[in-house]
Amino acid sequence: MPPAEDNVSEDYISALVRDGDHDRFLTAVLAPEAVRAGVMALYAFNTEVAKVRESVSETLIGQMKLQWWRDVVSAVYENTPVPQGNPVVEALAATIRTYSLTRAYFDALLEARAQDMSDEAPSDVDALERYAEGTSASLTFLVLEVLGARDEVSHAAGRHVGIAWALTGMLRAVLFHARANRFLLPQDLMAAESLTAHDVQERANAAKVAAVIAQIAARARMHLDAARKYRGKANAKALPALLPATLADRYLVGLAKRRFDVFDPRHVMQRPAALRLMWNAWRGTF
Repeated sequence: MPPAEDNVSEDYISALVRDGDHDRFLTAVLAPEAVRAGVMALYAFNTEVAKVRESVSETLIGQMKLQWWRDVVSAVYENTPVPQGNPVVEALAATIRTYSLTRAYFDALLEARAQDMSDEAPSDVDALERYAEGTSASLTFLVLEVLGARDEVSHAAGRHVGIAWALTGMLRAVLFHARANRFLLPQDLMAAESLTAHDVQERANAAKVAAVIAQIAARARMHLDAARKYRGKANAKALPALLPATLADRYLVGLAKRRFDVFDPRHVMQRPAALRLMWNAWRGTF
């Protein structure tokens, strides 16, 4: 029987992911019990890193927090002491060591997250996709390693799912980000619609904003379609890491039904397709 403190730590990690990244939490609970704690640890780490921008009032403080996480990762890989008393750090360190995770994916994720400290929007869709790959796909690659799916096909599928999931998440959070002076809609698409970053918050610009949203949604859909070409070819163990595709698909369908209008009240009210998620997990597909 595991020590009581281990159970308390795992409960804390699970609660952190459930509250901070509920969609990924739904996919993590579908991972095999033997590796579930490792998957949760990675998602908890990502939750902590992803919220840095919103948790600070000054850019310098945010940069310091990200550097702290870089130092934590470095300490784990260099086998030097890590900060004690932080359940996420302890769970992350144990996961890295247990599964011999690839450091380059952490480096790529944290490097991409550094862009969160800037108020400048991506120059174009390709830049936005690079950010999505650095943040979300890098995380997916790490989860695949925990799951024991290190083959090239699973990796390729995971890259597309990671990018699609990140792009979908950005579309869901456009107004939330804009109100926090964070702008992720590409500059070239905005310029084509004669929009500035601050115009995004104005309902009078809903149609123009929708035209931008539709183009990014199309890119997300393209990556979902590319990922699904690997159905039946990827390692079966990879499924929990690829299941966000199911959730992204339904969010994109809902967005299309609303004509890509992020001002529609139903946009923020749409809930994850939990039943479809479980159905696809049972069928072994994403």
